[in-house]
Amino acid sequence: MIRSLQARLFHVLNITENSRKGARLLEIFILCLIVLNVLAVVAETVESIEMAYRDILWQFEVFSVIVFSVEYVARLWTCVLDQRYQRPILGRFRYALSFFALVDLLAIVPFYAPMLISFDLRFLRAVRLFRIFRLMKVARYSKALASIGNVFRSKRAELGITVIALLLFLFIASTVMYDIEHDAQPKNFPDIPSAMWWGVVTLTTVGYGDIYPITPLGKFFGSLIALLGIGLFALPAGIIASGLVEEARLSRDKKKACPHCGRELE
Repeated sequence: MIRSLQARLFHVLNITENSRKGARLLEIFILCLIVLNVLAVVAETVESIEMAYRDILWQFEVFSVIVFSVEYVARLWTCVLDQRYQRPILGRFRYALSFFALVDLLAIVPFYAPMLISFDLRFLRAVRLFRIFRLMKVARYSKALASIGNVFRSKRAELGITVIALLLFLFIASTVMYDIEHDAQPKNFPDIPSAMWWGVVTLTTVGYGDIYPITPLGKFFGSLIALLGIGLFALPAGIIASGLVEEARLSRDKKKACPHCGRELE
């Protein structure tokens, strides 16, 4: 009987072919609860709302933590039915260290942490704001976010090379600008780390205008670096865009394929 209950709970918590309508309703309920929790976190930062509805917000927080805690324990109990976590102890430990399990844990830790450890009140407020991590739970139920995650995994090598190239170019640009502008602007370009602030805002084409070159040579290299920065920052966008196109094509191909034999349906 316990095994049967565990299996039914597993299919409710994880949408599968054997799941019933209750699984979809639970999914919608959890999604709505997550969104309401994020709105509650935002509302609590407004002093007038926090003072007027403090009791209601607290009761809603307690209710949410109970729901998320039960969900976390239930997932930990039923995860052994997943082939990846079949072993009773080691499997559950592996599941507890998985991304979504850690997100579920972060969603409830801010509530229990002050009960276990005494915090400075200012730090306590910061810990309570960590409830925003509950928004990450949406990724479990969103196919769109799952697709983005697949893109980042499949394109991690290309994105890694791009990030290294960007950091290298940032270091070179900041060093060159420091050498050119240091004598003319010792306060704005006192050292290379300070020059990196100019490099970041220039390469990202933000350009706040608080630090800028004033020498003719500095203006020339600054313009060149800004133009190159546009091209360099376009690379990750192009990689992610191509990955999304590939992911969409794979998704369409899976829908066309037979779920039993894998052959393309006519």
